[in-house]
Amino acid sequence: MADSILPLEVNALAFRIGAVDALKNASFSIAAGTRTVILGPNGAGKSVLLRLLHGLLAPSAGSVRWTLPLAIARRRQAMVFQRPVMLRRSALDNVRFALRVSDLGGETEVLARAALARVGLAQVADRPARVLSGGEQQRLALARAWALGPEVLFLDEPTASLDPAATRTIEEIILAMHLAGTTIVMTTHDLGQAKRIADEVLFLHHGCLLEKTPAAVFFNQPHSKEAAAFMKGELLWASHILLSFVRVLWRLSRKATRTGRLRGISGFHRGL
Repeated sequence: MADSILPLEVNALAFRIGAVDALKNASFSIAAGTRTVILGPNGAGKSVLLRLLHGLLAPSAGSVRWTLPLAIARRRQAMVFQRPVMLRRSALDNVRFALRVSDLGGETEVLARAALARVGLAQVADRPARVLSGGEQQRLALARAWALGPEVLFLDEPTASLDPAATRTIEEIILAMHLAGTTIVMTTHDLGQAKRIADEVLFLHHGCLLEKTPAAVFFNQPHSKEAAAFMKGELLWASHILLSFVRVLWRLSRKATRTGRLRGISGFHRGL
């Protein structure tokens, strides 16, 4: 599309947490219509990279550049977290709220109910969102995102806490969103899931981007010895660095919650 925010160009991107380089000098691009899966061991920098791309973290160095101005790009992307925040209201009102604060125009009621129907939640529209199962809550988070019509959807381990049946349902929704025109960028630890979803793979290790490879190539003949070891389950992250990384991410998450972690729903970043 002529006014697309893509491709996304990332140049020498870096993020430092205290004495730890969580991400080092990453450069790559993401084209429209792709399904990009970010892989790597625990502490490799996957979640940090995703938050940098979405604008939830400011880089220590480097740049993230959309084709259109940032103010426009922010309104055309959404993010779904591993544990989405559910507002204290019904499932339908969760979607209505996202639509209202995003000021997209149109008939909010119709759009909200259509989004719930697309993810199979029409029958629980009036149920309090916080009593839904984990799988239903993740579907609701996807409904909130889909209702906004994002050009790019970021997903951080969207099925990490779900059983196989719920995982398959989430994957089907993600693929349906992609078929509807949304570019997908997601992290996962599930190699089977990555094989089912990815067109291309970004592989991170120790904060370094070692590969940006078509999925068919990556899963059959990865270019780096680190990726090959990871595929065999041999790659481990130093526990003290991982612990430091997790602690800092937890503090950042807590701070974001206190200052309005749903600022995406309120129109600045769409963290859904």
